[in-house]
Amino acid sequence: MPLLKSWVESANSPQSPFPLNNLPYGIFSVGSDVPRCGVAIGDKVLDVSKLEASGVISPAEKTVFDKPCWNAFMDEGAKVWNGFRSTLQDMLGVNAGRDVQAALSEALVPMASAQLHMPFVVSEYTDFYSGRNHALNVGTMFRGAENALPPNWLHIPIGYNGRASSIVVSGTDIRRPWGQLKPHGVDVPVFEPCKRFDMELEIGAIVGTRSDRPVSVQEADDMIFGYVLLNDWSARDIQAWEYQPLGPFQAKATATTISPWIVTKAALEPFRADTPEREFPLLPYLKEPGPMLYDIELEVLLQVDGGNEASTIATTNYSEMYYSAAQQLAHHTSSGCPMRVGDLLGSGTISGPEKSSRGSLLELSWGGKEPFALESGEMRSFIEDNDIVTLCGHCRGDGFVIGFGDCTSKLLPALDDPYQR
Repeated sequence: MPLLKSWVESANSPQSPFPLNNLPYGIFSVGSDVPRCGVAIGDKVLDVSKLEASGVISPAEKTVFDKPCWNAFMDEGAKVWNGFRSTLQDMLGVNAGRDVQAALSEALVPMASAQLHMPFVVSEYTDFYSGRNHALNVGTMFRGAENALPPNWLHIPIGYNGRASSIVVSGTDIRRPWGQLKPHGVDVPVFEPCKRFDMELEIGAIVGTRSDRPVSVQEADDMIFGYVLLNDWSARDIQAWEYQPLGPFQAKATATTISPWIVTKAALEPFRADTPEREFPLLPYLKEPGPMLYDIELEVLLQVDGGNEASTIATTNYSEMYYSAAQQLAHHTSSGCPMRVGDLLGSGTISGPEKSSRGSLLELSWGGKEPFALESGEMRSFIEDNDIVTLCGHCRGDGFVIGFGDCTSKLLPALDDPYQR
């Protein structure tokens, strides 16, 4: 598919992450105004809340943009999703009439003046462990190459239930956590600030349709509304002490950062990619009817405190995943687990086969044993205080790109005393 031309000139640039082909959804405010629903187009935000209130657009039988989140719109279902997107593309397209252009021009806000907020209310959060290269690297570090993958890994998407309350939007600072950990060679655990704080490069899938029954992989794919970049912050030393026998807990509860724009599944359709060949056939309920991954180029940047330039520390692609979001969602429902509008599924760390494509510092520094150099000359094993981590992602089309908007957070130092009142 080539670039779709818009009368919003900035959307026609080959470098713009928000062409007419994209139209991602977010929540924005300007100054002291209340947060409201907006759509990114070029270097502008289209205030769809204003357009709905004035009757210019009416995507559903009831108002859906009168709240500072996209959940009400998601709840309307795929027919409304597709109809609204098609309407926007017509109204923002180069062939739109002058009256339409005039009406929408009054609702365009410069992106540079907009503050971005959480784009949806997260109902529940589940994080998976579905990147094979990541699982092989971590397993090799802790169990040796011969036992790197658990026996179930090639048969089932492994995951754990995380904390919806810890999800924050890009631009939100996070703080180094305290926790109980047991340093090597010490007989008793201690309670102190985490010393091995890490990031994980992931993609988050947003469920837009309710279900109270098991669904097929195709049905699961139909339920997904869109995708965001996701940084699953991880306290590795806390995790090492706590994770047996029930898996991660406080090590993953500090924060999870997502990008501010929801890139719709419809925008990603031209970039479908196949999941890999299987060593063992998947059980029928997990078999995919067609390509279920996407060709999304990903990059991790790290900027040190006071530095002017960010270093690229990893590049990889979402197509490296072993299980797709649709397979993860289908498995999630297989027990009868209800899924709700706004449920968020983390892909698991996305790593490629090369060292330069590893999606976490745990892998890049091989558990801290192989510190690596940034472009500034600084060395890193894990995230240091005041480091800024940014995840970037885009799909590359014919003369255009589909961007997600950066997923950025700064790590603040730990509190002197977390229980001081």
